[in-house]
Amino acid sequence: MTFDDLRVFVAVCQAGSLSAVARDLACTQSAVSQHVKRLERTTGVRLLERRARGVVPTPEGLVLQAAAREGIVGLDLALRRLGELARGEAGSVRVTTGATTVRHFMSEAVVDFRARHPGASLEFRTETATRSCFDALAAGTVDLAWVTIGRPAPGIEQSTVVELPWVLAVRADDPLALRAPVTAADLVGIRHIRLPANSSSRAHLDTALARLGIHPTSDTGVTDWDTAILLASLGVGHAVVPALPGQLSAGAPDGPLRFLPLPDLPPLPVGWAVRRWDALTPLARTFADMVRRHCQATRQAADEPGREPTADPAPQGRS
Repeated sequence: MTFDDLRVFVAVCQAGSLSAVARDLACTQSAVSQHVKRLERTTGVRLLERRARGVVPTPEGLVLQAAAREGIVGLDLALRRLGELARGEAGSVRVTTGATTVRHFMSEAVVDFRARHPGASLEFRTETATRSCFDALAAGTVDLAWVTIGRPAPGIEQSTVVELPWVLAVRADDPLALRAPVTAADLVGIRHIRLPANSSSRAHLDTALARLGIHPTSDTGVTDWDTAILLASLGVGHAVVPALPGQLSAGAPDGPLRFLPLPDLPPLPVGWAVRRWDALTPLARTFADMVRRHCQATRQAADEPGREPTADPAPQGRS
């Protein structure tokens, strides 16, 4: 049994196909099969079961997959850190998140982090769905994922950083602009701009609206919150979006856009997801804490008009 045997086996379990892994590794399907057979000879049990459309792990295979995946991620992390030390590097933090998240939630923390750790690097990987972020965490290709907090996921720890109230974005000349706050009944006839179908925020919103008996129709869809807000400002429709940091300034009384509170909808929890908090590198934990402090300071300032947001400079643990 070798490290490569385990790595290939985990890849086969995830892909559900020997040939797909062979293509990824630029080798033959027979070579991939040999890795699995070597593991089966060592363990004395059958690890994969053939199906019409590929392979799936047997119950014994699931046990080995879980243990191997955990060990591989931990070993890769150690090798990465040893490589950084050997090259004299200060380390890196790898983050996966949505396309507009850095702008709305992390910009101040990025500046703060770079000032305090000039030798470290920040790497951002864009994903379009929470599930994809979880997959990147499970594969060990990122340290942190910024997601909409939802149901528990196996092997993933989630921590809410801030809860965002929902608002309705409309043009200043829209009849609804005179309503504040907007009630659930006001949403029945809106020209709804749909959020991405595979996003957790869309699922959260659809569930909340359904519980209120509201099923708005829509002929316009977007890939992110910022695009929804832009289309609302152009008069294309009405956007139900979270109250993002800095958003209220865009809806100034003399501006073209209004953000109207929707108190009937439960807030959207967003925050960090990791494999294990106790396995994070010190740099990754530092960046996560910086983002947490800046987000919470901004949220508190929004709740207290006239108060300037200030992030506590002292390190804090996760809540």
